[in-house]
Amino acid sequence: MARQLWMARFARWHIWLGWLIGVPLVLWTVTGLVMVARPIDEVRGNHLRKDLAAEPLLTGNPAPIPFQLDGSQRYSEMRAIMQNGQPVWLLTREDGSIERRSAAVDGPALPPVDEAYVRALVAARIVGGDDPVSIRQFAADEAPFDFRRAVPSWQVALADGTNVYVHAQTGEIAAVRTRFWRVFDFMWGLHIMDLQTREDTSHPILILFAALAAIGSVIGCILLFRRRRARKRA
Repeated sequence: MARQLWMARFARWHIWLGWLIGVPLVLWTVTGLVMVARPIDEVRGNHLRKDLAAEPLLTGNPAPIPFQLDGSQRYSEMRAIMQNGQPVWLLTREDGSIERRSAAVDGPALPPVDEAYVRALVAARIVGGDDPVSIRQFAADEAPFDFRRAVPSWQVALADGTNVYVHAQTGEIAAVRTRFWRVFDFMWGLHIMDLQTREDTSHPILILFAALAAIGSVIGCILLFRRRRARKRA
């Protein structure tokens, strides 16, 4: 008798929980399906990056810094990269800004990353980048929503809807945002129930509905034994 009473209670709770968690469950399922519909490398636009296997590589031991640093500046990071077949130093200042310096002996500070540099870089590195629709520059505090990084950048819009972002200080391609990436990003925001920043994966609303969904699932599993026993009696 007590078993039947508890099963009846579980059945009522399961119905009420179903009304509460039905929409989130459908939302999580649909958004999850869309997000796994394409490989993550394609979502990130890696398939649009040209193969640079033929680019010259730096060989031998790293050379010491071939220029004098300004004693008034403090640097938190220094690293060498290859750009256009030439070694370049990237010096990150204490305030987060980045200075590019040539790695040649007595190499001067490199000129700012301008539109001509960005146009040539995207044309050389990105499929379809040789015929951009538009090129715009953004300050660190004005980053487009599909970039969402607090760094100065250049946005190169391509004909297929892809936005290529170039870091305005390092001269490197910082992100490739395809049309499907924006769909993926929107679905991710729905999935974690955060359409504003799309980064908060631990907030009260999400935790509440996830907990209710877990409870509803457990109760549903328990009710399976009730239905199974009823069928045996029949």
